[in-house]
Amino acid sequence: MINEQNGKREYDLEERTFKFAMDVRNFIRKLPKTITNREDVGQLTRCSGSVAANYIEANEALSRKDFSYRIKVCRKEAKESRLFLRLVFVGDKTELLEERENLCDEAMQLVKIFNKIIGTTKSVTIS
Repeated sequence: MINEQNGKREYDLEERTFKFAMDVRNFIRKLPKTITNREDVGQLTRCSGSVAANYIEANEALSRKDFSYRIKVCRKEAKESRLFLRLVFVGDKTELLEERENLCDEAMQLVKIFNKIIGTTKSVTIS
């Protein structure tokens, strides 16, 4: 999500991770009720929400090491979200296939963002 204030673009990753978790939940509500989906949906719900929850934790980190750890957890949970998105059964509904693809893409974008944050955090030296 982009907020524009004073002509400056600000990216709100906390809001973006929240939106991802909500979008996943909205997608889940449309899925066929199958035995395998029941298990995969439970995992998908937990890991997609965990991306947002751990990002909040990272922003409240007590140290640089704690921040780095939380961002790595965010990355891991985003990867897991993508896995479970790919595993859920959508049937032959084109709109669900497209929605799943968009959510998988968002999960990968989040992974890339967290990778960049981890790389930047490693390169920052303490003065």
